[in-house]
Amino acid sequence: MAWSASGIFVTFIEDSFENSKAYALTSDTFKVALFNDTTAPDKTVTTANRTYTAGVWTVGNEVDDGTEWDAGGEPLDTPALTTASNVLKFDAVDTVSGGTSATLAAVFGCLVHDSTVANEGICFNYFGGTQDVTDGTFTVVWNGSGIFTITV
Repeated sequence: MAWSASGIFVTFIEDSFENSKAYALTSDTFKVALFNDTTAPDKTVTTANRTYTAGVWTVGNEVDDGTEWDAGGEPLDTPALTTASNVLKFDAVDTVSGGTSATLAAVFGCLVHDSTVANEGICFNYFGGTQDVTDGTFTVVWNGSGIFTITV
């Protein structure tokens, strides 16, 4: 089964509520790693299997070009948490390749992972189908509602 939706990892929420991990969503270093369609994301995997380079998030499924979009991902810039009308929103500015000559093919989605906390994934985002760029700029445009939201 391939990509079909975005999701927040259940164990990320559980670890956060149990205070068993020290996630700091506004100050930790997060990265956005790109993945192909052989990845079948599952929001109910264990913490170990939501970590970058583990489970379906192996380097063999990753899409990078080694210079403009690095293996492991590009940094998530200016992460922020806001709340309004019982909705918690995690957002950041759009994530852009490191230059204007990126070449990436068959990108279906990304893993947002916390490189401060052992590269543990916090969520994955589906791009709605294949995305490509040849000798250009690749940009992940985050939804106006944020990278993820939680309604309470």
